[in-house]
Amino acid sequence: MSSTEDLDYPKTILQYNSGFLVSKVIFTACELGVFDLLLESGEPLSSDAIATRLGTSTTGMERLLDACVGLKLLAVELTQEGALYRNTEISNIYLTKSSPKSQYHIIMYYSNTVYLCWHYLADAVREGKNQYERAFGISSKDPFGAMYRSEEEMLKFMAGQNSVWSICGRDVLAAFDLSSFTQIYDLGGGGGALARECVSLYPNSTVTIYDLPKVVRVAKEQFVPPEECQIAFHEGDFFNDSIPEAELYILSKILHDWDDDKCRQLMAKVYNACKPGGGVLLVESLLNEDKSGPLETQLYSMNMLVQTEGKERTAAEYSKLLEAAGFGEIQVKRTGKLYDAVLGRK
Repeated sequence: MSSTEDLDYPKTILQYNSGFLVSKVIFTACELGVFDLLLESGEPLSSDAIATRLGTSTTGMERLLDACVGLKLLAVELTQEGALYRNTEISNIYLTKSSPKSQYHIIMYYSNTVYLCWHYLADAVREGKNQYERAFGISSKDPFGAMYRSEEEMLKFMAGQNSVWSICGRDVLAAFDLSSFTQIYDLGGGGGALARECVSLYPNSTVTIYDLPKVVRVAKEQFVPPEECQIAFHEGDFFNDSIPEAELYILSKILHDWDDDKCRQLMAKVYNACKPGGGVLLVESLLNEDKSGPLETQLYSMNMLVQTEGKERTAAEYSKLLEAAGFGEIQVKRTGKLYDAVLGRK
């Protein structure tokens, strides 16, 4: 009988076991402002200097910095004065707040909200429902009521979604030629990052962000400047209120929040509102048809379990939802990035 040393799995299992440690290192470095400080300094700094300026212990900061070096988020240079740390290119681009492609806000949302829900993953698997009640002591019956439980939490969520579209938005919008659609509704468009990418890529289009009144108010105040004349807003709940007529409806990361019945209900409303010859663009992370991957999408589906009523689906499953509503000529494009595109026509 083979010993465990003869098998390939122990290293892999140990790496997976330490995955949450990696996440917490990144969360902590972002929260404390390590990457922002090193960008602003314009020169490498010692652990003592970083600790002093960020108000932490030297011993704790040195270990955090070394872990970031191991993750290739920082680089270290040994000099006569001691070790000096600087950002790597990936940190400057994705982990500093000031970068146009910053992922800081989604990282902080994962740290302060998602991570707490995942603590109760075993309960979510046992019960088949989200874990807001255990994590935050609030009702799990209305997922977005829980997500938007305070203006601060809503702002974090919206900023986090915007940061995702700063690096993925153009890929999904360019997956198909959407230039023939000039009147577009972005259902659940939140902070407007995808809408802004859309009018940039298709300058003849106008995009209306349809979202809850409190979301629209924050989007106007915080994210979409008044001079963005190609972007408009419509306040409402698209499950309970009417959906205005348009040529194209974009649903980005919307259907994965809901079960099949809710999705069918929403898609029927979209089909009825859609102009003849119009269409719907679904932006989602697609599972392989045999559910074998991608791993990121499988993990997103677990996140849907602990946070929402939905799940990630295959292209065939999304196509079936579109066909049930009446849409045809369905096309699927995998972008090679985190999110893919499915287009249906009326």
